[in-house]
Amino acid sequence: MRTDSATTTTLTRTLTVAGGVFAPGHLGELTQHLPFELVDAVLEDTGKIQRRLRNLPSRVGVYFVLALGLFPELGYVGVWGKLVAALEQLGLPRPCEKALRDLRRRVGVAPLRALFEIVAGPLAQPATPGARYRRWRTVAFDGCSSIKVPDAERNRSWLGKIKHRLGWAGYPTVMLMTLVETGTRGLLGAVFGPATTGESRYARRLCALLGADMLVLADRAFDGNDLLAAVAGRGAQFLVRLKSTRRPPLAARLCDGSFLSKVGEVVVRIIDADITVICADGTKITGRYRLATTLLDPRRDRAAALIRLYHERWEIESAYLALRHTLLGGRVLRSGDPIGLEQELWALLTVYQALRMAMVAAAESVPGTDPDRACFTIAMQTARDQVILASGVLPADPAAPVDLVGVIGRAILDGLLPPRRPRISVRKVKSPISRYHARPQDDERPLTSQNVVGVLVVVHEGQTIPPPLSAPPQPPEQEQEQEQEQADDTQPATSRKDQVLALLRADPGRSWRGRELAQVLRIANLNSFCVQLSQWASKGLIYKIAPAVYALTPPAASINGLSPAETTQLTMALMA
Repeated sequence: MRTDSATTTTLTRTLTVAGGVFAPGHLGELTQHLPFELVDAVLEDTGKIQRRLRNLPSRVGVYFVLALGLFPELGYVGVWGKLVAALEQLGLPRPCEKALRDLRRRVGVAPLRALFEIVAGPLAQPATPGARYRRWRTVAFDGCSSIKVPDAERNRSWLGKIKHRLGWAGYPTVMLMTLVETGTRGLLGAVFGPATTGESRYARRLCALLGADMLVLADRAFDGNDLLAAVAGRGAQFLVRLKSTRRPPLAARLCDGSFLSKVGEVVVRIIDADITVICADGTKITGRYRLATTLLDPRRDRAAALIRLYHERWEIESAYLALRHTLLGGRVLRSGDPIGLEQELWALLTVYQALRMAMVAAAESVPGTDPDRACFTIAMQTARDQVILASGVLPADPAAPVDLVGVIGRAILDGLLPPRRPRISVRKVKSPISRYHARPQDDERPLTSQNVVGVLVVVHEGQTIPPPLSAPPQPPEQEQEQEQEQADDTQPATSRKDQVLALLRADPGRSWRGRELAQVLRIANLNSFCVQLSQWASKGLIYKIAPAVYALTPPAASINGLSPAETTQLTMALMA
């Protein structure tokens, strides 16, 4: 009987880390984006360098707090174990949870905030795809109020609690406001605090980061006169959606259907348009958009191009998805007091920015690659592996050429996402207790994601939605008909649909809000009436020109044969 002797293979790796008690102070390959020299300089500037050398120096404390953001599912001891997993042969100390908690307190907030402010900023090069519109770098404001914190008394005293429709929220939440580069989803700046302060006030604190080479995209929450004046005062351009209640005055009509106006003291160009999205299954969803921009030349910046550009504002929502759900995992933050929360949030934002820096560096290493195709999940998981392996902390050979891509970058390039498809779906509320309805009653968007095959844009030439008025006077012929119907006791009752159509036909050029129609027709149940209006609009009986705003359906000939004096009809092919 023949037996083969067992063979073994010994594998060895060479790790280059800091010496002595500084060895646990690293973040794997991300350390090259947050190097030792930068952390030491921040500690010195903020006065947080240890007075005597301990087993847990301040530099190690900074990297430990950053690692807490990279491993949010683990406790203090578990995160420390990740930092020293590959360094067992160095005989490093194994601190208890209290020692690590004291290390966090000794480091404080200032070094983490200063570290974020240093690494925050634009990431894209001028030639990076999707980062610019003409010569302007596109950036966006928006807030996120769904980051939950522990339900501790000190947190409640700072942040309070949100009251939902069904009761008070289970956890306090912090309002995070960021300024994001839409092409890379990198952070230019951030502020946070109680949600009661309001998004516009937080956004004004970030206006100092704007420059003359930036174009700001924002939704209707940021159309205040003071905020727009502050943005324009920094020399930046803006493209902002206005609330439907605003009635900008018409100063001059322009050749593409837009018109000049003023918002506060800022001269703007108003683009008032109906946008119809055509889905792959033939479904058509129409909405009314009113955009205000400081790009006043309609020949250089066509209305259709700006409408297409405004869609880039949604990149900031993808940034919050990566921060809140992918990196944080939807978990509640750790800290039970405001100081700890500030430190934790600055560390989380710094780790997020370091990951974006690695992703953009990888995408730019292959010319023509859009940073949108870099997968945040792959970058995060690879960065975690590099922390556990203590790999890439320092170059093994300082004389060798610098590896700008690294292990993280190569993993990203191996798993590039396909080019993005235009899609649409309704915004869903997934929290069982929420202040928002699960689905707005007048929202016609599909429940599941649908591919978009085309977008039809109709620009209204120098027209705005008229303000709410009382019921229009009826023609004498109609008054006589109504008097005859009232005099005839045997006349059958008119249906609600016929009443609505008669009211719309009385003034075909007017648009009506659902509430106005209900008041004129003396309908008590407004919700059910709005549902009926939405159904009639989907059947083509009436025309929905904005959320809860309706008009008489125009004949097909007037839609297909719009004259230049009335509207400008453009078709943007967004094939998958």
